[in-house]
Amino acid sequence: MEQEFSIFRLSNGIRVVHKQTDRPVAHCGLMINAGSRDEREGEEGIAHFIEHAIFKGTKKRRAFHILNRMDSVGGDLDAYTTKEITCYYASFLTEYYDRALELISDISFNAEFPAKELKKEKEVVLDEIKVYLDSPSDQIYDDFENQVFDGHQLGHSILGTEESVRSFNKKNLLDFTSRLYRSEEMVISSVGNISLKRLKNKLEKYFGEVPSNKASQFDRVKFNNNIPVKNVSEAKDTYQTHCMMGKAVYGAKHPKRLSLILLNNILGGPAMNTLLNLNVREKYGYTYSIESHYATYSDTGMLSIYLGTDPKYVDRCVKAVHRELRRLREVKLSPTKLRLYKQQLKGQIALSRENNGSLMLYYAKSLLTYGDIRKTDKILEKIDEITAEDLLEVANEHMNEKDFHYLYFRGKNS
Repeated sequence: MEQEFSIFRLSNGIRVVHKQTDRPVAHCGLMINAGSRDEREGEEGIAHFIEHAIFKGTKKRRAFHILNRMDSVGGDLDAYTTKEITCYYASFLTEYYDRALELISDISFNAEFPAKELKKEKEVVLDEIKVYLDSPSDQIYDDFENQVFDGHQLGHSILGTEESVRSFNKKNLLDFTSRLYRSEEMVISSVGNISLKRLKNKLEKYFGEVPSNKASQFDRVKFNNNIPVKNVSEAKDTYQTHCMMGKAVYGAKHPKRLSLILLNNILGGPAMNTLLNLNVREKYGYTYSIESHYATYSDTGMLSIYLGTDPKYVDRCVKAVHRELRRLREVKLSPTKLRLYKQQLKGQIALSRENNGSLMLYYAKSLLTYGDIRKTDKILEKIDEITAEDLLEVANEHMNEKDFHYLYFRGKNS
């Protein structure tokens, strides 16, 4: 049974979730409902660039002092950006709660974005873009999302383009943060050995002066799934051929989302006993890497299948994938198989909640996305309620290869 947590708001509207533990290491983070899909024309990559630049100086700290603040006591300070979220978080010994909270607050709301540091950081991000372009197995994911979400901000690369990154200046960064770093769209998450009362006092001290912003400025453009399916093929100077196929599917709040999560887990999830791994990789030896993913966003999602193979095997691989999709659409799972697949998914979810750092991030994302925390035991109960008929229905709705987009990075001799 999952230990209880507490949810409350600060005086300025920032939501907080806290779980008290008896462990010596604590974790806390600030998660903001702002990501690459919130970028306007010309801002492509700015959410991610801010995540880098925010560590480069505040009104009272230089870059070294920011980086050294947690490192010097054996802690970690980190950040990440997704299509919809920016997060700044830290892990540390419990005695350094004040240090971590004050630092996260300082970089999030007092960043100065010094011109000299921005110039250097642009080169870092541009190098990051080049690393992606040098890795077809990474680049194909970004290009495929752009194909599926053609014309929508969800299709933009989180990293942006060389042109957009080079164009950023301090004003651009401050405009984006003032528009989207709003108290009503923020969650602070904490997992550590501190009482609720003490944490509230510290949070009001370090975050209470952040202006309350309830204005309706959130202009996130919803995705309407009316993009014609495409089959795109590009020649690459590689020895492998990389392929992705898939389509837009349910979003994070859809009632059938868990059924699709279970189906994806069966098809090509993280385990070694998935249908794709057993019946394409192990049975025929066609490919070293084959997997499926289900990414959810607030109003839509994407189901994708990736494989990398020798050019001479690519058509056979795709046909083998189609066979597995057809099986999921046509063959109802037996009670025994369904029970085993459910046990596998439930175990994976339970294990992912065992790490307190991951749990802190899960709490933040759940509260930001759903407005509450979806307890692990309740999620497991919902998985138990899924029937074989539910899976057939979802498979027929979203796992027909004729409805898929296809993208090939074709290697030499293909």
